[in-house]
Amino acid sequence: MKKPVPDPPRVTFTRTAETRVLSCPDHPPLLCVLGGVSAEDALVHALMYLKAATATFSQTIEHTEACGRGHAWATQHSLEIATALVEAVLDGNEAG
Repeated sequence: MKKPVPDPPRVTFTRTAETRVLSCPDHPPLLCVLGGVSAEDALVHALMYLKAATATFSQTIEHTEACGRGHAWATQHSLEIATALVEAVLDGNEAG
């Protein structure tokens, strides 16, 4: 039986595109991601940054007022999800 909707094409990510880091909306960017870096290397570094941000959470929650803790916990959950997604891509790439 023929499927009514074909499978989407398989996309292979190989390299980064140059991307500016917009950390301050009032000034031009000082940093950028270089174009041409291996996608796997970029994901490994992204994972390190996510893990570093997650590690700061315990200090953040200690110094956050009760009314702001919901936002802090939401940030922690977002970091955990992003970390899991990057790990899943890297693990899936290794499994081939």
